Parts: sequence; structure tokens; C-alpha cells
Amino acid sequence: MTPVLSVLDLAMVGKNETNREALDAAVVQAQRAEQLGYHRVWYAEHHNMKAIASSATSVLIAHVAAHTRSIRLGSGGVMLPNHAPLTIAEQFGTLATLHPDRIDLGLGRAPGTDQNTLRALRRDANSADSFPQDVQELQAFLGERSAIPGVEAVPGKGTNVPLYILGSSLFGAQLAAMLGLPYAFASHFSPDALEQAVAVYREKFQPSDQLAEPHVIAGVNVLAAESEEEAQEQFTVVKRQRVRLLVGRGRNFTDAEADAILDSPQGGQLKNMVRYSAVGTAEQTKRYLDEFATHADADELITAHQGPTPKDRIRSMELLAEATGLGG
Repeated sequence: MTPVLSVLDLAMVGKNETNREALDAAVVQAQRAEQLGYHRVWYAEHHNMKAIASSATSVLIAHVAAHTRSIRLGSGGVMLPNHAPLTIAEQFGTLATLHPDRIDLGLGRAPGTDQNTLRALRRDANSADSFPQDVQELQAFLGERSAIPGVEAVPGKGTNVPLYILGSSLFGAQLAAMLGLPYAFASHFSPDALEQAVAVYREKFQPSDQLAEPHVIAGVNVLAAESEEEAQEQFTVVKRQRVRLLVGRGRNFTDAEADAILDSPQGGQLKNMVRYSAVGTAEQTKRYLDEFATHADADELITAHQGPTPKDRIRSMELLAEATGLGG
């Protein structure tokens, strides 16, 4: 049986698209995900990437929440070392106050960017070291008793926004297990430690006020199209886009240059990033996701739809929903 299905949206800025067009498309995609019956939509914090418009994650969530009615929305994730826990508590406490029982707060410790941008963010080189303590401080701000006497998150206190630990290594798995929080593994772009991390999380999980049993979310790329040939053609475009984003930092490689990089040892690393990808017809992607959910021992899959255009990504969501019986 296919597990719970959710959506990860990076608010991708396509070729010849503006940031506004990408953000408008994010609203339309969330609205369609809601109609189709997907459980939640998450947005990821990235900085200094011309092709990704979700950098101000809480602002984007607020905008999308105002244009949807019921679907859960959240961060997948906020890179907590880039921020003060109190600031994030206030932002997500505000979101939860405006949109009760709809807001998730996924947390990661990676920078989400390059070293120069880290300096621009005023992030300390060692800030990730305090990630476990920062998560607990944030959790306390969102609960009833602050960890810092005399300091409260307003709004935030008492909202108990659910926290999720994001990761791609054993560190995040162990932290999520220790704190009794759901664990989301970034297997859609960093697949190598998936099985080991999930096993460690399930073995070491300690129940908490938020969660009685372990809950694993696994990321997976999806590209469903009307035919397998069309899906593979779109996936080729997507991989070329990824070369331009990650290798060229936006440089306009020709298709031939991008293909040459994909065929090089460096390209092997890029191909490994999308190792877990359901590409094909609706039925083919459903079968892949059923098998992947078993492989990942996942309770929920967060699907990163990879079509080259917003229209392609929405159609991919629709086809998968039809095949899995989500409705819509």
C-alpha cells in the first residue's frame, strides 16, 4: 500500500521566468496539491541560488497559507543555525496563530548555501555545533515554558508547532530519536545513508509529548508524464538544469556541455543525487514509490516533482494522485 504522500516545492525559477512567476506557480501547485489530497507541502530554505525562490521560507508559507484552506504547510526545512531560535519561534508561532493546525516546522543544520553566502548571513562557522541545544530552545519557546527565564515568543508560546528533524546522516537520525521527533531523510538529493539512518532512528527512538511512535518521512523525486518516453525526455531536461544550477551556478551551459558533464566523473555524483527517482507513467511511478517506501521503511513520502515547468510538475502530481487513489 502506498504510504502518505506529501510534496516538497523549491519554488523553482525556470529559464526565462521571473521570481514572481515562480512564487505564483508555488501557490497554484499548493492549491492543486490540496485539491488532489496530498497531506502537506513543504518549502526549503536555500540562499544565493538564482533558480530557487524559497529562501524566505516563512514568508512563502504565509503567502501560500493565505491562498489555501486546509493542506498542511511547512519548512523542509529551516536551516536553524542560520537563525536565532527565538526568531523562528516568533515566525512559526505567528503562522500557527493565523493558520491553526496547519503549520509544520522542519529543521536542518546544513547551511543551505556556499561559504561566501554564509558570511553574508552572519552565520558563525561553528553554529551547527549547537544545533541540538537550539532545537530544544526553540521547542521550549513554542511550548508553555521558555528555556530562558523572562523571554517568551509572542506569538509562539503555547502554539506547540510540531517539529521535524531533517537530515541525510546518522546525526539527524540520532537527534530525532533522542528528542522523540519525526525524522525526514533527504534521500531525494543525498541518498547514501538512507537505510542506515532510518534503522538507527527506529532503534533508538524515545517517545515524547509530540510523538508516541517513530515517524519516518523519505524524500523521493517524481516525474510522471503521459508516456514513459515523455517522462524520460523531461528528466533529461531536469538533469541538465541541475548541472547549470550546481556546477555552473547559473552559467548557461549548452545541452551538449551539460551532457558532457553528466557523462564525466563529476556527473556521476550528480546522477547519484537523483538515485531515488520515480520516472515514467502514472502506474510506473506508483509502483516505484510502493517499492521505495518499503526500501526506505518510510511512513510518509515527500515527493519532489521534477518536471521542467510548473505545468509539468502539476501534471506529475495529478497523474500520481490518480494512480494512487488520492482523488482530486
